Amino acid sequence: MELKNVEGSSTPVVEAVPVPYTVFGQSQKRLLIALLGFATITSPLTATIYFPLLPLLREHFHTTSQAINLTLTIYIIFQAISPAIFGPLSDSMGRRLACLFTLSLYMAANLGLALNKNHYGLLLGLRAIQSLGASAAYAISFGVVADVCVPSERGRMLGPVSMALNLGACIGPVVGGWVAYSSGSFEWIFWTLVIVGGVLLLLVGSFLPETARSLVGNGEKEASLPMWEWTWLRVIMRLTSFDLPVKHARHAPGTDHELSGGRLEKENTPANPKLLSRLQVGNPLTCLRIIFHLDTFFVLWMHGSFYTVDYSLVAAIPDIYKQIYHFNELQIGLTYLPRGVGIIVGGYCIGRVMDFNYKATAKKINWNINSFSGDDLREFPIERARARGSGWLLLVSTFGLIGYGWAVHYRVHVSVLLILQFMQGFWGTCFYTVYNTLLVDVFSQSPSTAAAATSITRCAMAATGVAVLQPLLEAAGRGWYFTVLGLWSGSFGGVALWCIKNKGMDWRKRRLDKRPVSIILGEQGESSTCRQNQP
Repeated sequence: MELKNVEGSSTPVVEAVPVPYTVFGQSQKRLLIALLGFATITSPLTATIYFPLLPLLREHFHTTSQAINLTLTIYIIFQAISPAIFGPLSDSMGRRLACLFTLSLYMAANLGLALNKNHYGLLLGLRAIQSLGASAAYAISFGVVADVCVPSERGRMLGPVSMALNLGACIGPVVGGWVAYSSGSFEWIFWTLVIVGGVLLLLVGSFLPETARSLVGNGEKEASLPMWEWTWLRVIMRLTSFDLPVKHARHAPGTDHELSGGRLEKENTPANPKLLSRLQVGNPLTCLRIIFHLDTFFVLWMHGSFYTVDYSLVAAIPDIYKQIYHFNELQIGLTYLPRGVGIIVGGYCIGRVMDFNYKATAKKINWNINSFSGDDLREFPIERARARGSGWLLLVSTFGLIGYGWAVHYRVHVSVLLILQFMQGFWGTCFYTVYNTLLVDVFSQSPSTAAAATSITRCAMAATGVAVLQPLLEAAGRGWYFTVLGLWSGSFGGVALWCIKNKGMDWRKRRLDKRPVSIILGEQGESSTCRQNQP
């Protein structure tokens, strides 16, 4: 905002000047993609690398299969809880510090697991801490993307992040299977995860800037700091009584300046408050309210249902290849690779397709895309833009899943199954990325909280799906099981897709009309002093 004198008048006039949505450039965004992808891969990698080790753990701790399976249940429970705690926390205290804290928990838990030789109770407790530290990266990463990307460009950044998230589930079984087959020991797996956690902690502490818009706005505050203040010394100083100086640049109204009596007055509050003053932990149950909004319920259903399909497919793979094709542990681990390739290809493609769909929708309604300050999504049909083309994906995915079940039933050549697993990895990544992005779009003020709602939904649905997997397989057989699973996801997915495209925007406006104007503008990513108008 600037003050200008109109000719013939002595009264200063306030003229609105567009403020950029973010000051982070393309090179900084590429660095963020690399850091976030590496951090996000930890949760699925840690979960799936554990599967082939179960027999070794049972023998080592001299306990039952049921007792060892409890460690899987513990991990899933805290996988859902962690984003609900640290997602809202990162919205208030900052992405960087939340990420450093959770990675420290992760590294400490892996160290304890590597040193624990005999105590089963300690194994349970450390698995809970391990999941708590690893699983928060998912929510934090989606928060960072919402911080630094305008809606029309989020797909390009969320694609690789989602790809890394799902790729970890493919790498884990391969590594774990190789361990179970070749070494007969499990300790070095946890030592490897200690190294992974340590490297991540070093990289995040050294290179990840703060991006939370509640703290640094569009990034100008952070950008005005010297490079050395991004690193560990800054964290240490924030934990003490020192306040770091910040050079102010342009800011949007209502952030660091306010208009009073025809002139701009700078607030006397510190530019960079101490860490302890920001530790305002919101109610973790806040994310549960997101589930019950009509406009977000169907978005979460699309994500959660296909996560359930994917998780059920992954859980059934060892049994299929062991009993029908008589593969050993290493070969079973390698069968996950085609799905991993599908995830890589899908993650690469869908990000660009999403940005293309956004531009195509804008062109169809004669909307001028504001790549500088970001569009006002309150007036833009973001639901239709994101869901564009999902009907064809849904149709192909449904028939592919049914075909997979009957291919297993008739014991066709293994290459057919591997091709279908590649396709499932491709379609699954497309669905995850599209509907994760849509949820971030409609809750861009608190994207990490929205991501926590996604985590809770998908973990609950996947846990239910895995719980009924074995009884249904035994009762109906593999062919009918995957047929029912495909028809369930396809039919309910079709209903959800219709509601998202035709009712989603109206439901969202109705929800926002019940909220204070300031919150409405924040959730829609309003960063400019001038709202984007539809021509």
